[in-house]
Amino acid sequence: MKDINATLIFAAVIDEGSFSGAADRLGVTKSAVSKRITTLEARLGVKLLSRTTRKLSLTEAGERYLIHIREALRAIEDAEFAAGELQEVPQGVLKISSPMSFGRLHVAPVIPQFLKKYPQIKIQMDMSDMSPDLVGGGYDIALHAGELSETSLVRRKLAPLHSVLCASESYIEEFGPPLMPDELVRHNCLLYSYHTSVDEWVFTKNGTDTRIQVSGSYQVNNSEALREAILQGIGIGRLPTFLAGPDIQSGRLVPVLQDFEMPMKEIYAVFPERKYLPQKVRVFIDFIVDYLGGDVPYWDRWKTSF
Repeated sequence: MKDINATLIFAAVIDEGSFSGAADRLGVTKSAVSKRITTLEARLGVKLLSRTTRKLSLTEAGERYLIHIREALRAIEDAEFAAGELQEVPQGVLKISSPMSFGRLHVAPVIPQFLKKYPQIKIQMDMSDMSPDLVGGGYDIALHAGELSETSLVRRKLAPLHSVLCASESYIEEFGPPLMPDELVRHNCLLYSYHTSVDEWVFTKNGTDTRIQVSGSYQVNNSEALREAILQGIGIGRLPTFLAGPDIQSGRLVPVLQDFEMPMKEIYAVFPERKYLPQKVRVFIDFIVDYLGGDVPYWDRWKTSF
């Protein structure tokens, strides 16, 4: 008979990145974890892990084994969800991945409210602007902007993500606002490094696209750092409205070229395709959709006053 416990311990070691982390998570000793992994490798006849005093990494055989046991563990989870489908109280650990700025500004503030409403749920949230490995990272939900390359994932739309070109009042007073996109070549345009086309801005009016090559003295891979430079009058920048909206409402930032549209994306809740969606996932998605406001999210309400 196969040792299912050894497989679960192996998965825990990978998730935690160490034997000691897996031991803490599973409530066993580090030596017990090590012994189970050694026994598993002996039974399979291959080394699954390369171990040094400082680093733990998968061998090629370990990588192949992990892919298949992830699928098996997912099937076990589905069986458990089917058995407990009638449970009324959402519970368990909910692991979420979110883009950094969006997560800090619009997800983190509502987490305490969610936990008060669902006290039997625990949340682990990772925030990064790099795309996560949803399945490999063990995430229940990833908040993702734009299209998906992985077709086996399921998505639910949370809100539109519009962009706005803006500058501080002091910059506009000194250099004047651009009235047409081609005038941007005479301005200091501040750039976001992770954008698909860093130095090309696209403007649409009456169905016609205008593409402008822009340049400036500052390029950064964080939207909040870019916002700070724009606020301090360094130049003109493109910001997501979920970040710029409050500053525009307060008058700290001035939108420019509003007769033109800039490309927009949608932000989705993405989760692995499965027959039984855990209640902890379902209630979180419903909660965050209601909080953000759907097709007209709360951060875009400034548009009605312009």
